Amino acid sequence: MKRFVSRLVATVTLALAATVAPAAMPQPQPPAIEATAWYLMDARTGTVLTQKDADKRVPPASLTKMMTTYVADHALKEGRIHMGDPVMISEKAWKQEGSRMFVQVGTQVSVEDLFRGIVIQSGNDASVAIAEHIAGSEEQFASLMNQYAQKLGMTNTHYRNATGLPDPEHYTSAHDLATLARAIIFEFPENYRYYAEKEFTYNGITQPNRNLLLFRDATVDGLKTGHTEEAGYCLVASANRGDTRLVAVVMGTKSEEARATETAKLINWGYNAFETYAPYAAGTLLGEATVWMGKTDKVALGVNEDVTLTIPRGAHTGLAAAITVQPELRAPLKKGDRIGSLVIKSGEDVVLEKPLVAMNDVEEANIFVRFWHWLKLLFSGLFG
Repeated sequence: MKRFVSRLVATVTLALAATVAPAAMPQPQPPAIEATAWYLMDARTGTVLTQKDADKRVPPASLTKMMTTYVADHALKEGRIHMGDPVMISEKAWKQEGSRMFVQVGTQVSVEDLFRGIVIQSGNDASVAIAEHIAGSEEQFASLMNQYAQKLGMTNTHYRNATGLPDPEHYTSAHDLATLARAIIFEFPENYRYYAEKEFTYNGITQPNRNLLLFRDATVDGLKTGHTEEAGYCLVASANRGDTRLVAVVMGTKSEEARATETAKLINWGYNAFETYAPYAAGTLLGEATVWMGKTDKVALGVNEDVTLTIPRGAHTGLAAAITVQPELRAPLKKGDRIGSLVIKSGEDVVLEKPLVAMNDVEEANIFVRFWHWLKLLFSGLFG
């Protein structure tokens, strides 16, 4: 370990397991995808692996229902609705065209059954029923959908309904759908499990999940299909292999088979070309720094969240990590206070920078210790 200290900054080079540097070696070209737009990301880091026309506004078809369930996820978390709540089926919900769960007007259906009917059976009737239950009307629910889209930064998305039935003012983008998928996966893992279910039976009618990849790839556990004449055949899929989770979005393919095949191409290429690397977990001790004016003269250094990055698979050049600490740290310090940076480089290029934080409190010392430290700092400045 090499150490360099000055009055302005202290930098410590950390040992980092031999790994891969981004762009360290040529990578396989992304596959040719027969679709109008697509997007592939490492879900843990948010790194984009490949894309085409990902910000182009396109009709979402039933991929709309991902936002329908995301709004429901929030209502469940906030306690405004519960999975066991009975929902009265309105005539509007019952009359919905297209894919349906086949609920009956005037009957009561649980929120959980409607949730599964939306995710697995892509029920337009279930979508309208849950929208009315949460917001009073589908129109008010669409307003909620747009508010959540705005919070997520989905800048090329606008909703007019809870189903995805065509409307000129109802659109999204492949990029936005990947953002939404990531939020569903990580914000509501307890409900994400429904996206992996291969079939659902309601009212004596069993319907399979239209996501063919659930039946072909054991690592795929979601998310949603969509199809209208205008949108073509679309799919948002997520797979988890080892420490790497990918989200793939494919829009506007020509058939149900094509959307599965083209999405599988993206996912398999992503895993062959990249991996998620996590050199430091939250709470890992990365070093210590001197503290002045404190009851103790050292503070532990670390990161308050996992350090993860997406790197090409199979290269052998190393990454270099270093911590940079603020000069002349003085008490009091609170656990979690930012006191420097963790920087990971490939050569001269910064790959990742994360806040370096105090891992423990350091209380201020008594006046005699503080005066003595002040003198030491004074003479260090004069003669150092």
